[in-house]
Amino acid sequence: MLTWKDEVEEKSFIDGEMTEKVLEATKNPSRDEFDKVMAKAAEQKELSLEDVAILLNSEEQERVEEIFNLASSIKKRVYGNRVVLFAPLYLGNKCTNSCTYCGFKVDNQIGRKTLNMEELSCEVEALVDEGHKRLIMVYGTHPDYTPEYIRDTVKKAYSIKKGNGEIRRVNINASPLAEEEYRIVKEAEIGTYQIFQETYHEETYKRVHPRGEKSNFKWRLFGLTRAMRAGLDDVGIGALFGLYKWKFEVMGLMQHVKHLETEFGVGPHTISFPRLNEATGAVRDPEYLVGDMELKRIIAILRLAVPYTGLILTARENPELRRECMELGVSQIDAGTQIELQAYSKKAKEEKQELEKEQFKIGDSRSLDEVMRELMANGFTPSFCTACYRLGRTGEHFMEFSKPGFIHHYCTPNAVLTLAEYLEDYASEETKEVGYGLILREVESSDLTENVKSTLREKLDKIRSGGRDLYY
Repeated sequence: MLTWKDEVEEKSFIDGEMTEKVLEATKNPSRDEFDKVMAKAAEQKELSLEDVAILLNSEEQERVEEIFNLASSIKKRVYGNRVVLFAPLYLGNKCTNSCTYCGFKVDNQIGRKTLNMEELSCEVEALVDEGHKRLIMVYGTHPDYTPEYIRDTVKKAYSIKKGNGEIRRVNINASPLAEEEYRIVKEAEIGTYQIFQETYHEETYKRVHPRGEKSNFKWRLFGLTRAMRAGLDDVGIGALFGLYKWKFEVMGLMQHVKHLETEFGVGPHTISFPRLNEATGAVRDPEYLVGDMELKRIIAILRLAVPYTGLILTARENPELRRECMELGVSQIDAGTQIELQAYSKKAKEEKQELEKEQFKIGDSRSLDEVMRELMANGFTPSFCTACYRLGRTGEHFMEFSKPGFIHHYCTPNAVLTLAEYLEDYASEETKEVGYGLILREVESSDLTENVKSTLREKLDKIRSGGRDLYY
């Protein structure tokens, strides 16, 4: 079995020299060049790397605002007002890597732990009590986190029922595996398998990952290629912005997208764009830190370049910035986030974050209820929907539904139904009032057919009468 210590013979699909040349050649694009790319994006046509570079190099405020406006329009066209919500759950903080930016690196003298099944059950129950239906379970690089451990802990999370609550979708953030190992994890019926390359600039990658499994650039780069070869339909990519030049990283993400599309006919299900945050023992290079406006541009340009791909904005960012970014193309966020081990079951929400116990500093520690209430007050529909995954609308099948826009017949009604479940079972009275006002507006929306409106009202009545897990 191929392991991380073996040489990955496949040629890297990241061409760093070409990337730098394209970014240099497209500096100061003309108005005509910019308009042509924007016209392609408006029609949701595939953008070339040169097209993306032109957007990245369009620095004038007027053009940036045009990009923002088009990104918002495309987001609404493809996703409507929906925003998918999830929570991260750390299974352990043991690690054999020395990533210079991470609070869990092996060099740090911190308390190390891996959750056992009983401890995991307590965390999942606490999350269910808050109203969560979707998790991303996070595993480090360590012998504790075998494919069998990942499989068994996911199955355990799915098995826990409490009142009307349960976890219906578990995504994974874990180290790259061999094909045979992915097949073991697949037995647990996971959702998306997520691996962040961190940086697509190979020299920088080697510098910030000096030792451990993560030091192997190509083993990580082809990690999701092996996952898809093993039969996993949905994968998620990401870059940690702040390690190298942000424009280069966006171009790296796009090369990764195109590689997966070429190899498998479908790109990543999600793209994440976390920024380098403060962490215990972390080293940060001021030259590459990404500002708020640059983050907004990253989000908007990605939405133009990959209109059908989920874009995830995490609680690394503060509430105010998250509000500002929501209109630009974000389709998924975490809420009620705790990243200290066993924090959901043991840590009071009002306690101050203890950075030495966590991987990095988070910026938004508001409760799920608070985040949902604000989203709805701003016109967004929070969604816990998992119907597509349980009905096989994943991978290529998902794109078949989403690209023509048929997904609106499923996603908006399903979002409303999962929201109604939350309002009935977990919401504060204030949130419930705001939520049912939003549901009324969605049900009467002209975007829904009369048949969908009729069946949706019937299903909502069933939920109010105690029915659960209803979907299209």
